[in-house]
Amino acid sequence: MKIIKIPCSSANIGPGFDVLGLALTMYLELHVFIHPSWPQSAPFNVTLEYEGEGEEEVDLRPDQNLITRVALYVLRCHGQATFPAQTVVKVINNIPLGRGLGSSGAAVVAGVTLGNEVGKLGLSKLHILDYALMVERHPDNVAAALFGGFVVTFLNELKPEDMARRDIPKSEILPEKIHEEMGAEPAKPPSGIAHYRKLPFAREIKAVTIIPNFEVSTAQARAVLPKEHIMKDIVFNFQRIPLLTIALGESPPNPTDIYQAMQDRILALATHNFEKIAHAIIDEFKKENIVCDWKLLQPAEDGATVIEC
Repeated sequence: MKIIKIPCSSANIGPGFDVLGLALTMYLELHVFIHPSWPQSAPFNVTLEYEGEGEEEVDLRPDQNLITRVALYVLRCHGQATFPAQTVVKVINNIPLGRGLGSSGAAVVAGVTLGNEVGKLGLSKLHILDYALMVERHPDNVAAALFGGFVVTFLNELKPEDMARRDIPKSEILPEKIHEEMGAEPAKPPSGIAHYRKLPFAREIKAVTIIPNFEVSTAQARAVLPKEHIMKDIVFNFQRIPLLTIALGESPPNPTDIYQAMQDRILALATHNFEKIAHAIIDEFKKENIVCDWKLLQPAEDGATVIEC
C-alpha cells in the first residue's frame, strides 16, 4: 500500500496576492492499494472510497471525482487509459471544502501524484507542478501543497507555442465525459510553467485558521474583486511584500514588522494569544449571523509525501 499525504494551504498572504502561499498541518490522504478480491469490472479499474470532510457530497465515480479525473489525465498523457486492475483508493480528507484552505489545490496535487505513482511514471516534483497547473491555474496554493512550507511563486513567460498549451481550457484537460477507449492523448503540459522558491518561516509563528460554515468557490471569491486598482494601492502592496517575506522568517519574530507588512489594499490579522484572537474574530462574524470554527495550525514543511507501507 502507498499513502499519499497532501497538506492544506493558505494563499494570498498579506499583500502577496497570487504570489505567497503557506502549507499548513491539515491533510488530505490517499491510501492506495491493489485488492486481488476486488471486482474486475470497476470503471477505469479503480474503486474509490471516501471519509471525512465533504463525504456526503463528493462524487465517487472515477470519471467525475476531481482526484481520479486528474489522475486519469496524467495517465492518459502517458498512454495509459485506466488504473492498474483492481486498484482501490481510500480518501481520508480533513480539509474543509471551499473554505479558503486550498482543498481543490490539494485534490489536484493528490491526483497528479496518484497518477504518477500508479502509472510508475517517475515524474519529478517540478513536472508534477506543471501537470497540476494545467488544472489548477494558481501556483501559490499548488506549490505550497506540493513543496510544503512558505513559498513565493509566479508564472513563467513561455514560448508562444508553450503558452498556447498552458492556456488550453480546463474543459479540454478534464472533459465532462471520459471513457476508457478515448483515442488521442490529451495535451501534455510544457516544462517550467511556474517558478517557486521556498522561504524561511519562523517556528514561533502559528496560523489561527477561521473556518466558516459555508462554502465559497475560488471563482465566486474572485468575482467580487475589483477589476481595476489605483496605482497608489498597487504600490502600497508592492512596498510591503519584501518586508513580509523577511519578517515571517525572522526568529524571534518582530510583531511590528509583521503587522505593518501584512497590510493589504488589493484584497481589502497576529501575538501568542491565539485563542483570544480567534474568538475575537468569530465574535465579529456572529454579529452578521455567520457561524465559524477555528483551528491552530503550523507550517507543513514536507509538502506532498508518498509513504510505502
